[in-house]
Amino acid sequence: MYQKRTAALAFAAALAGSAVLMAAPAAQADVVDVNYQCKTPIGDKSAVSPIDIKGVKSGSGYQLTMSFQKGVSSSPVELGKGAMNPSAVIKLGGAESGTVAVKGPANAAAIPANTPIKISDLTGTYTPGKSGKVTFTAGVLTIKALGTTTTCTPGNSPKPSLTLDVTAAGGGSAPSDQAQTGSGSGELPQTGPEDSAIALGTLGGTVLLAGAAGALWLTRRHQAVRR
Repeated sequence: MYQKRTAALAFAAALAGSAVLMAAPAAQADVVDVNYQCKTPIGDKSAVSPIDIKGVKSGSGYQLTMSFQKGVSSSPVELGKGAMNPSAVIKLGGAESGTVAVKGPANAAAIPANTPIKISDLTGTYTPGKSGKVTFTAGVLTIKALGTTTTCTPGNSPKPSLTLDVTAAGGGSAPSDQAQTGSGSGELPQTGPEDSAIALGTLGGTVLLAGAAGALWLTRRHQAVRR
């Protein structure tokens, strides 16, 4: 008996674990090489940087972080501390469309001349507008420094760096195992006058039968005493 109970508990725990795994949001992240074609004040430049995009659940949305593993573009002069400000857009696909703006802090240290500019992590917030699988792909990068603007556009049609299975706020469907009563219409049992009348009628019938049985018993007893 003990062994059967232990096996049953283990099986139930396994089923519960499987349910949790099935209910967990699906996420897929890849580091993708992005070939940036940059329009700079001193001419066109290009550079390839592996891009990583992460999404962390935050309230009803996600905190996105876009990371550059290599520097892009460069400056012919040194960029002092705080002289460069990066921003970018992340393109949405799948169940969603549009873009999410992300930005990062200015450079914390001086960047030497003619050195690939290392972009700090860029962050932004994404709030699902639709439910389903949504992809996140590196979009246009903008670098502002010393009063100039450099625009870098992905030239190799990169694939998504992140895929999330999201649910829009207020867009969730009712549980499929929601209990229903009655004839399958989802209506609650009626407790109105009709039910009260039926109940009273049943009670009256019961009392009537009980009275008739009692009267019959008394009549038979009376006849037996007379005999």
